[in-house]
Amino acid sequence: MPTDRPAEALPSVEQARRRDLELLSTVHDQVLREAALPEVAARLAALVDDPEAAEHLVADLDVTAAEQLARALTVRLHLINLADERHRARLLQRRHETDDADAGDALWPAVSAAGDHVRAMLADLRIHPVLTAHPTEARRRAVASALRRIAEQLQRFDDPRVGVDERFVAHRRLLEEVDRLHRTSALRATRPGPLDEVRTVMTVFDQTLFRAVPRLYRATETTLVGEASGSVPTPVPAFVRFGSWVGGDRDGNPFVTAEVTRQAVATHAEHALRWLNEAVLRVGRTLTLDRAETPPSRELLESLAADAVSGSIRFPDIAVGSPGEPHRQKMLVIAERVQATRDGRLEASYRSPEALLTDLRLVQRSLAAAGAVRAAHGELQHLIWSVETFGFHLAELEVRQHSRVHRAALVDLISQLPGVADPEARADDAAYLDALAVDGWPAYVQPREDHTREVLDTLRVLAWLQDRWGARCCGPYVVSFSQSAAHLVAVRALARLAVGDGPLRLDVVPLFETGADLDAAVRTLDAWLPLRSTQQWLAGRGREVEVMLGYSDSAKDVGPASATFNLARTQGDLVTWARRRDVRLTLFHGRGGSLGRGGGPLHRAITAQPPGSVAGRFKVTEQGEVVFARYGDTTLAQRHLERLTTAVLLVDTPDVAGHNASAAVRFADLGAAVAEASEAAYRTLVQTPGFADVLAEASPLEEIGDLRLGSRPVRRSGSASGRDLADLRAIPWVFAWAQTRANIPGWYGLGSGLAAVGDRDRLREAYRDWPLFAALIDVAEMSLAKTHRRLASDFLALGGRPDVTAQILAELDLTRREVLGVLGQEEPLENKRVLRAAVTLRAPYVDALSRLQLRALTEVRAAAHRADGAATPDVEPWHRLLLLAVNGAAAGLQNTG
Repeated sequence: MPTDRPAEALPSVEQARRRDLELLSTVHDQVLREAALPEVAARLAALVDDPEAAEHLVADLDVTAAEQLARALTVRLHLINLADERHRARLLQRRHETDDADAGDALWPAVSAAGDHVRAMLADLRIHPVLTAHPTEARRRAVASALRRIAEQLQRFDDPRVGVDERFVAHRRLLEEVDRLHRTSALRATRPGPLDEVRTVMTVFDQTLFRAVPRLYRATETTLVGEASGSVPTPVPAFVRFGSWVGGDRDGNPFVTAEVTRQAVATHAEHALRWLNEAVLRVGRTLTLDRAETPPSRELLESLAADAVSGSIRFPDIAVGSPGEPHRQKMLVIAERVQATRDGRLEASYRSPEALLTDLRLVQRSLAAAGAVRAAHGELQHLIWSVETFGFHLAELEVRQHSRVHRAALVDLISQLPGVADPEARADDAAYLDALAVDGWPAYVQPREDHTREVLDTLRVLAWLQDRWGARCCGPYVVSFSQSAAHLVAVRALARLAVGDGPLRLDVVPLFETGADLDAAVRTLDAWLPLRSTQQWLAGRGREVEVMLGYSDSAKDVGPASATFNLARTQGDLVTWARRRDVRLTLFHGRGGSLGRGGGPLHRAITAQPPGSVAGRFKVTEQGEVVFARYGDTTLAQRHLERLTTAVLLVDTPDVAGHNASAAVRFADLGAAVAEASEAAYRTLVQTPGFADVLAEASPLEEIGDLRLGSRPVRRSGSASGRDLADLRAIPWVFAWAQTRANIPGWYGLGSGLAAVGDRDRLREAYRDWPLFAALIDVAEMSLAKTHRRLASDFLALGGRPDVTAQILAELDLTRREVLGVLGQEEPLENKRVLRAAVTLRAPYVDALSRLQLRALTEVRAAAHRADGAATPDVEPWHRLLLLAVNGAAAGLQNTG
């Protein structure tokens, strides 16, 4: 066991990373040898010695040996990811001590320099991540838990304060935990249900976000007031809010029902209140301040006197346990009331988070007045920030449903009204639906179809939840494929039938996804805005309108380059529309984690937004494996939120906004040329007859459902198979292409677009001066770095269409040449040291998994195509190998869906 320490007291971040990698690799090798798999350990070592060895190492393996190798490769990639996560955390923790450019980007100093602008914006600032269960997280929860235990032992082993004996124990535990990981199946035996997904997302709050968010606020405060932080009233409001689609998104997911939505919010509340109770007790027990030294305020004494006669609170026990400590007494009373809220004991519970905040601020004022300013503005302020952020509901649950489902429900209901000759036409008539929403339905009608009943029950559940947990617990209702005003007013018409005149906060959010829908967005909103139901709703919420933009489906529809420029143009049009219509606009960015679904560095994407499109409010989806990559560690979560916050504050400063506006005008013709040529190239590919068959045959698309990544079906229609690209969701579209190593959703068409400009110097100028264009090129560069031409060619050959293969590879060569030409590089990521190192480190293992996947896919496809009556060997072991290889490659490629 290694016990020697580096000579230096503070090893460099890179040395620490190498030490982690070496230790984890050594431990994994020992586990493999102890499991009687020395040949597998030898193959892993051979891949390190020769990164190009993957093809011949896997060529002659039988299916059993291939599975053993696939499992080992997957474990090794998980361990590499863990070491990288620790590396990123170290960089962030020591970014003020290092000159490493990758340790940070001086964002907070930039905010500090912006001074007055930042202070003016803080009051209205809103950072709003929305967590989704979109199935791109290939790791099982059991695997994630094992990695967390390994991380704990690695931290213990690395602790400079422990001795040799303690390090020996930590090393033994590392062997034990890596052995458990090795023996844990990477594949799910059962498909998770929506409530399983809810519980998975709760771990992010429990383990990191409850701590990371107050730290974010404190870091912001320190930037503004310096060393006075924690001793003065804070100038920083709680500007973060979280949303969730998990248990609320029913677009194409029949397993998300009204009852699931009810239980999802109940789960949110349980986790929020449990944590709040623990936090109040923790802070309260530290307030052992003597009454003589820290005299309570009159209002605190009056409050305690009222508590003393409340039969619902065990005040005598609290007073006996904390004699002469009135501030502690009040905090323990508060803790009892939070527990009562959690238990549903109405006589003692808080009716709302605002009532809890009133009590906490009472304690804070009393402490400050008595001179205990650090007790007032320290951990107690963290607690206040947390209540303001999370309330009793934790995260606002959002409902999403497809517009066609609402239309079908309306047809079902309207057809039962007397005197209606054409219910289909009525369901498309925005004015008619507006009258139903405002004036009510002329008769009460019962649903005939199950889907109609489910829509109405969902709206009733939303009303019930708001009555139980407050209006903040739910309310946004996202309408997928919003293509007309009727699609938007439909929700309010259905709600009027569901709850009548009862209270329901319902915020309809149009979602524009395809290229055509983005082009028509302003026209759709202009038709929706004058409706009476819309005007009444706007009047009640300060004329605030939220519009969601779908990055995934727009890129799938027109290609990544054209989608980038279309989305930017639409955002600019919406800003102009909002200004003209006197509404306050919040744009909700439906970005995926993958490079083909709007992924990439989010802070850079924000600072590249069109002027006025952020305006201090940024709402974005956080999906799949990205949730755990960004929020799985407290330090990483805090830093991610810091970067979002700083980017939102900076994008509307005069310098940044002016630069972006000037660049957009200056390079408008270039952007238009790239968009037009890239879309033409992309559409030529995807509209090629038989193209969907190529994807189905050459990729594990048909097998993705067998991975049981999530509760949602691969296709919107819910069918398990079929080759209609329009029905295929964007996530499996991107996931499948990533597995083939072609990655076309991240770059296809861009080469044609850049070539159409025909001016390399001007393209380089645009990359230097236009943040939107630079972000597009950088995302394509990363996608190209994860593309493997030879492997892509071999996968595509399974599609049986040499013409399509040639078309894709020709565009790949062109795009690579053009992108590298713009960057002035010979290879992708040449000037991005950290990213290049991350990709290079994983490449041998990912390539080997791709080779294993290719062998398995070849066997599975061959078995499926054998003529009837032909001898069919058992293909199930190859099918299992295929799934294992897909799972492992997803761990290595990381942003795969």
